[in-house]
Parts: sequence; structure tokens; C-alpha cells
Amino acid sequence: MLKRLFPMPLHTCILLVVWLLLNDLSAGHFTLGLILAIMIPWVAAPLSDPHARVKKPLRALRYVLMVLGDIVVSNFEVANRILKPNRLLRPGLIALPLDLTGQFPLALLASTISLTPGTVSVDFSEDMKWLYIHALHVDDEQSLIQRIKTRYEAPLREIFAC
Repeated sequence: MLKRLFPMPLHTCILLVVWLLLNDLSAGHFTLGLILAIMIPWVAAPLSDPHARVKKPLRALRYVLMVLGDIVVSNFEVANRILKPNRLLRPGLIALPLDLTGQFPLALLASTISLTPGTVSVDFSEDMKWLYIHALHVDDEQSLIQRIKTRYEAPLREIFAC
């Protein structure tokens, strides 16, 4: 019964707090904020798409820190490459075979690849079994694929148990 009335209790609390932060603290604003905080999640709940849940939060934190470190290192690598003559660059489009499943984990993988300078996720195949990636410089396609699979895909499979 309570789940039907408050389908997204965390969202309800966040909406109420944000409403009160944006308006003055009065009985009228509290009442209106509470009504909106209850009604908006109630209307939006049927539209929400269930996504994979994090099964290992500490591993997820470690993954975020690793990706942040990779972003910093990749920035220096890309800066080094673009300061050299263009003829030394070997851009490439690679097809990464995917073992990861689920829309949310796949979106995180694609976002991670795009956040890391020097690589951009281009598209998924129709069957979601391949991710196409553009790389600024490809020395060895197989080593790049293996690096992405071990460094990013494997931890995401562990985090989401998929």
C-alpha cells in the first residue's frame, strides 16, 4: 500500500528538499512542495525503466577512481600526440565485441570510453553485441580491444553482476 502511494520515496524527499531550497520556508510552500513531491513521482513511476542495480558498491567506487585517473593520463597522452606531426597519427575505427549486457551497464561502458580522451564511442550494433569506437591513434587494434575489455568491461560486469 505504501509503495503505491510513494513509488519513489527517495525522489519524493529530494523533490521536497529542492522545492524548499528554491522557495521560502512557509506552510504554503511546504504544502505545495509536498503535494508536488508526491504527485510527480507517482505520475512518473510507470514511465521509469528499471535498470541494473549496483551489486558491488566498493568496486564501483574503485572503478570511478580508476576512470578519473585514466582521464588524466589520457589527456597527457593525447596532448603529446597532437603536438607531434599529423602524419604520425593512425586514427582507427574498431569493433569491440561485448560480453556486457543491460542497457545501463552498456551506456556506462560507452560513456567511459567517450570520457577517456582519444577514444569516442560511435554506435552499438543492432543486436547490441558490438560497440564501434573511434580512436585517435591505434597502434594495435587487438591490444586496444583487450585493454578496454579488461580495464572497463570486466569491472562493469562485476559491479552489475551481468
